[in-house]
Amino acid sequence: MKILAGVDEVGRGSLIAPVYAAAVILNKSINKRLLKDSKSLSKNKREELFAYIKRNSIWAIGQASVKEIEKINILHASLLAMKRAIIKLKKKPSLVLIDGNKLPNLENYNLKYIIKGDQKIPSISAASIIAKVSRDRFITTLSKKFKNYGWQTNSGYGTKEHLSAIKKFGITKYHRKTFSPISNLK
Repeated sequence: MKILAGVDEVGRGSLIAPVYAAAVILNKSINKRLLKDSKSLSKNKREELFAYIKRNSIWAIGQASVKEIEKINILHASLLAMKRAIIKLKKKPSLVLIDGNKLPNLENYNLKYIIKGDQKIPSISAASIIAKVSRDRFITTLSKKFKNYGWQTNSGYGTKEHLSAIKKFGITKYHRKTFSPISNLK
């Protein structure tokens, strides 16, 4: 029996925190028509589907830390997070479909990338939802400690509010110091 996994990452463009990836193997019984790219769904719909996907799939999360992002760059850190998610799956998939145009370095796995896969392949859409909700929950927790940055609404992306807070309050240990405009701050 062929076991298909979908993989997607979230948080590449954020100025803070780890990059997250999810790998998802859907149960046959899941309603695939409900699954869409996480960016096209409301926060409430993502939360609802997150619970539904978790109940109806085998899934795993992988991360790459801020230190890893700064050491190996965001592209390689995203691929590392994907690799970690794939390896953590409780069943080994016979085929892994990955959103984007690059593949993680992972031996003994059949990997294929799909450009805009999160819009085309239900298991990749599911992975995008699992990764997005997981990372958003982490960012929400962080935002309670760092209230001045607006992370609960901007997820650490370079919004006007976030950039002005960086100028006013400085950078935190969660900021990616190699990312512009943070890298330009002296």
